[in-house]
Amino acid sequence: MHDLLPTCTLDAERFRQTLLASEAFLIIQDLDGVCMGLVRDPLTRTLERGYVEAAHVLDGRFYVLTNGEHIGRRGVNAIVDAALDDPDQAGLEGLYLPGLAAGGVQSQDRYGQVTHPGVSDAEHRFLAAFPERALRFLTDLLTQPPFRLQEPEALALAEVCVLDNAASPTLNLNPLHHRFTDDAETYRQAQVAVQQFMQALLERADQSGLGDSFFVHYAPNMGRDAKGGERIQWADDHHAGTTDFQFMLRGAVKEAGVLVLLNHYYFSRTGQYPLGEDFNAREAPADHPSLIELAVQRFDPALMPRIVGVGDTLTSTPDDSGQWQRGGSDRGFLTLVQDLGQRFETGNIVIFVDSSGGEVRRPGVQTDTLDPDADVVPIEAMSGLCDPEDPLRPNLIMPGGHVQYVNWFCALAAATNTR
Repeated sequence: MHDLLPTCTLDAERFRQTLLASEAFLIIQDLDGVCMGLVRDPLTRTLERGYVEAAHVLDGRFYVLTNGEHIGRRGVNAIVDAALDDPDQAGLEGLYLPGLAAGGVQSQDRYGQVTHPGVSDAEHRFLAAFPERALRFLTDLLTQPPFRLQEPEALALAEVCVLDNAASPTLNLNPLHHRFTDDAETYRQAQVAVQQFMQALLERADQSGLGDSFFVHYAPNMGRDAKGGERIQWADDHHAGTTDFQFMLRGAVKEAGVLVLLNHYYFSRTGQYPLGEDFNAREAPADHPSLIELAVQRFDPALMPRIVGVGDTLTSTPDDSGQWQRGGSDRGFLTLVQDLGQRFETGNIVIFVDSSGGEVRRPGVQTDTLDPDADVVPIEAMSGLCDPEDPLRPNLIMPGGHVQYVNWFCALAAATNTR
């Protein structure tokens, strides 16, 4: 049993030392906004070479878990290649980032071998048609009122917004928000139109016999409604709200990915898969309590590592009745990491990386309200991210964003490598 760890602290060194003293730990980390800055155009993302090398040092104790993708023009593998001297180096030396992408349905080892467990050929074909459909839709939309762009500009903007991911094609409205940054109402109309486009795609999938195959993920979002659907976060004069509209495979949620990664972790230690060799995110339970119970039933507590969950996307906003609407694409998996730590008594650590300093307008830690002599972040400084009644309590807050996290991560790897 581990000692109770503090919450909402700024003391990053304490947690680095805690991990170095741990018998076994496993980092499960988001990507965008965590180890690289949030940008309007994903093609401009960069990774530090030192981070890539540090991840390699932590092999076996580090996995990524992202709604983005490993492969393709906008995949992270291309960013890893660009960080190195030789484009073949990552594949030869095992420097790619291992783990799950596309919400948990795209699996990769450190040599860049990618699989899509549980995904059918028909589902792949439907997803492959998304980019062309989305490009036509968005180009046409932007030439009409209230946008009224000339077709060349509309097409150029649409080409940046449409992300042709293999397993999670996306309409990323960050460039559109930047184009209409002084006109929140016009941008909101784009959000409405894209939401309707995505709903029409779901109906088309249903007509094609794929009614149970897909869902739409909004990032960031405002949690789920009574039917389990995600609530969109509408833009206002201060924040962009939902910018990523992702057409996802049903079951592709990060919470399920945590159990998939633990299944692989246990195999690496014991040679056996507690959940079965073919277990994938689409077979996992859909609700939080069932995920916890499955873990308790199948994972040997003596081998359970201290899990470190790292993310940057949380939201919490009161509705008109004063009820908190909590969301964010990292909330579910970070809460699961927190709760698994309580059930297995492993002292799990939740790290929140403030990505509000990037090119995407979103809530962040209100650093101007912090006491310079204190190492604790009051909940009031987390407004828009957490709330006083929030069951999720991050242990470590990194207001310095991805730069602070990468430095911390590299220092952890360097110290681990000397032991």
